[in-house]
Amino acid sequence: MLTVSEVARMIDHSILLPTMGYDALAAGVEMCKQRGVAQLVPQAYQIPRARTLLAGSDIRLVCPISFPQGLNTPEIKQAEAAWALSHGAVELDMVMNISALKSGDHAFMAHDIRGVVEVANEHDAPVKVILETYLLTDEEIVTACQIAEQEGARFVKTSTQTQPGGATVEQVRLMRASVGEDVVVKASGYITDIDKLLALYEAGARRFGTGFTVQILDGLAEKRAAEGLEP
Repeated sequence: MLTVSEVARMIDHSILLPTMGYDALAAGVEMCKQRGVAQLVPQAYQIPRARTLLAGSDIRLVCPISFPQGLNTPEIKQAEAAWALSHGAVELDMVMNISALKSGDHAFMAHDIRGVVEVANEHDAPVKVILETYLLTDEEIVTACQIAEQEGARFVKTSTQTQPGGATVEQVRLMRASVGEDVVVKASGYITDIDKLLALYEAGARRFGTGFTVQILDGLAEKRAAEGLEP
C-alpha cells in the first residue's frame, strides 16, 4: 500500500473555487507545508501571492490556463502561460479547446496545445492538458490524449471539477492506454477520499487534483494504522 508521504507528493492541492480568497490560499499553503504536499494550484491571479507564501519551500506552483472552459484563443492562452511562468508558476494545467474537438477541428486543437507547450518549454515547465472527460465520448478521449501527446504535453488530465462528473476508473484506464509511458495521467474532479484515489491509482493515474487533501491523507493514515503499518 502507498505511504502517506508518497500520496502527498502525487497531489496537486487545488484552491480554485471562486469563493476562495486570500485566507483560503494562505491556509492551503500552510497545509501543504505541514503535510508534505508537493504541488499547489491557486487561482491564476493569485500566482504572485502564492509564490511569496511558498518562499523557502520546495512546493511546486501550478497555474490553471484558460480555466475552466478552455475557449480562449490560442494567443490569449499563450500570453496567460507566459505571465504565469514569469510570476512563479513551474507547471501549467491548460484546458484544451473542447469545442474544437467536438467540431472535428483537430488541427486547431493541436495548434492551441502546441502554442502553450512552446511557451512552457522555454521554462522547462510541464503542461497538463485537461480534457474534461465528462463531456467527451470514449473516441474523443482517445483522440484528445493522442493529440496532446503529439504536441508535447507531459500530462493528460481528466477534469476541472466544474462539470457534474469527475475522474472515473474507466476513463483513467482509457487515457493510460491512449498515451505512451512518458505521459503521466492526472485524475481530478470529486476525488474526496482515499478509496477513490487508490482506485484511480490502480487504474493508472499518478497525479491527483483535489481540494480534499487533508481528508485523503488522514484516511490513508487510518487505513495503514488499521493494518499495523506506519504512515
